[in-house]
Amino acid sequence: MSGNLSTAGVEETLKDFWVSRPRRPHEGRKIAGVAAGIAQRYQIDPVVVRVAFVAMALCNGAGFLIYLLGWLWLAQDNDEVSAAEALIGRGRSSTPVPLTILLGLAVLPATGFFVDGGFTMVGGVLLSVGAVYLLHRGRGSLNRPPSAPEVRPVDTAESPTTRVTPPAWDPLGAAPFAWDLPEPTPTTAVPAEQPSRPPHRRRRSRVGAATFGLSLVVLAGALVASSYSAWFTAQHIIGLVVATLGLGLLVGAFRGGGRGLIGLVVPLSLAGAVLTSADFSTFDGSEHVGDVDARPVTIEQLQSRYDTNAGTVDLDLTGLPASGTATTAVEVGVGSVKVRVPASADVTVTCHTGLGSVECLGPEKGGRNNTATVTDGGTGEGGLKLELDVRAGVGEVVVRRG
Repeated sequence: MSGNLSTAGVEETLKDFWVSRPRRPHEGRKIAGVAAGIAQRYQIDPVVVRVAFVAMALCNGAGFLIYLLGWLWLAQDNDEVSAAEALIGRGRSSTPVPLTILLGLAVLPATGFFVDGGFTMVGGVLLSVGAVYLLHRGRGSLNRPPSAPEVRPVDTAESPTTRVTPPAWDPLGAAPFAWDLPEPTPTTAVPAEQPSRPPHRRRRSRVGAATFGLSLVVLAGALVASSYSAWFTAQHIIGLVVATLGLGLLVGAFRGGGRGLIGLVVPLSLAGAVLTSADFSTFDGSEHVGDVDARPVTIEQLQSRYDTNAGTVDLDLTGLPASGTATTAVEVGVGSVKVRVPASADVTVTCHTGLGSVECLGPEKGGRNNTATVTDGGTGEGGLKLELDVRAGVGEVVVRRG
């Protein structure tokens, strides 16, 4: 195909893709065989295709929508047409009609989410379509579906039923009754057996090692740049590293190698998704890592702040005296906070979590950016007055009566 991206060239590529679109194989599939069919059609590593679907699924479900469309419009091996085409009577498909209808119903809410999902969803779908277009443009000539052989009728009108000439072994025709015997099979010399060649050892690819080294360089450069620019946050640094590793996976899909990078891409992608979803703007940071367990029995022992970057803070205030005023704050970056207050204390507490659950002297709530402010007088009038500010970036916040 031509390298000129004209309108005619794009239209030609899209038509050729539809005519020779991948088929979903029965072997090597994990769910419906969409990823395995794309990998088989364009002769790339199926693991790379599956990782791409997972990455696009993180874009507000774009990968989920693309997979459903592939399930509906890519035919299985040995089927005449796809499930969607069979539903409208264009041929036979082994996909059950009820399953096809359920898939079509599942596409409808996914399409609505595509409309309302914002730039991330729309960008994920457009990126997926563009990737398929470039893949077919560059490797569309590989492993094309075989065309049906042309069947020609055999003309038997001119084919004699009996031999009219003597065979080669009886040129004089001395035995006419044996003319219908077959010609003798010529003997051929058996070729000498060729010595077997030693198996070719495949060269070990350097894509994985080179990509890993490049990602370390990117990480080091981003850490240095974080001292000079506020843009280089933890989320952005992880995104740069994941992008570098993803580029290595893409190169490895065409040149071989690099599959070991998947063990780094998946956890880093999950960590980046969590950090992007959580709100750490209210967390001032801490010099401590690990669990904190405190049980003050006097107001003087109560610290103004309990914190940890990662771990659990267990603060028991039930031993405080029955009178006076006390104020403290509890902050956790990633982990959980559990605070117990006296049953008779007057408590004013603010609970917040960027991503997780909050139980603030009441029912539990979950999700993103949960904040609850509660003022509770306890079981009696007067007594100890407590003011608490309890926060977690990612995790659980629980404040209960002791």
